[in-house]
Amino acid sequence: MGERVVALARGWIGTPYEHQASCKGAGADCLGLLRGVWRELHGMEPELPGAYTPDLSEADGLERLLPAAQRHMAEVAVARVGDVLLFRLGRCVVKHVAILSDDTMGAEKIIHAYSGRGVVESPLTPAWARRIAGRFRIPEGRA
Repeated sequence: MGERVVALARGWIGTPYEHQASCKGAGADCLGLLRGVWRELHGMEPELPGAYTPDLSEADGLERLLPAAQRHMAEVAVARVGDVLLFRLGRCVVKHVAILSDDTMGAEKIIHAYSGRGVVESPLTPAWARRIAGRFRIPEGRA
């Protein structure tokens, strides 16, 4: 399953960044990437996200992404290829999502989207790794 998730996510690479969008090739943010991969696996999203800000905070300070992940995916202690990583960037709520991948040499990478770059695959550097706030496994898909 993990390799399938990575293959689907890699199909989004090059999609431009667009806040709150989830359309392969046209625009996506980090959550939009995960939503699109979920749709390719399951057909429908389990819930639609509400509005969220493009920056690293939420005015009300409520944690939304982490509880949503806990509702729809299995939390795991050790992530493997194809798992979803949630990141806390600073002291704010969880605001970034990536899919764990690797290269032919086994080095950990992440597929994610961010402003100015769009959907990319980049190394899971120590700076990213220390910001991981949760690791989740996407349930088996229907197709």
